[in-house]
Amino acid sequence: MSATADHAETSPAVRLGFQPEQVVQEIGYDDDVDQELREAIEQVIGSDLVDEDYDDVADAVVLWFRDEDGDLTDVLVDATTYIEEGGSILLLTPKTGRDGYVEPSDVSEAATTAGLSASKSVSVGKDWSGSRLVTPKAAKSKK
Repeated sequence: MSATADHAETSPAVRLGFQPEQVVQEIGYDDDVDQELREAIEQVIGSDLVDEDYDDVADAVVLWFRDEDGDLTDVLVDATTYIEEGGSILLLTPKTGRDGYVEPSDVSEAATTAGLSASKSVSVGKDWSGSRLVTPKAAKSKK
């Protein structure tokens, strides 16, 4: 097995479900984001992440959210308008003890209110935790 194939299998982007040729929109980018994760996602999808000004539908959204960024429910509802039916939102929040930390109960409540289901939570770097959120239609279609 080559080092490249081994890297692809262990890439956080692959574990998070990103696939080649997906259009992935990034929301909430700032200086504090995890550049290694961004690069891993771009490597898997084979293109750059599109920004908040992208005016078409994306396959997935990467949402960087900090406690001071406003109302999480509103941000999630807005993010669902950018994704294809069956698409997912990777919600990234600072880990415990980091500036901008968001309580897991707040994430769960906001996701439920926005009509999303959390399918998995993962550690995606030294400063960020991720929750993969899916629309109910996407969750039901996997039965």
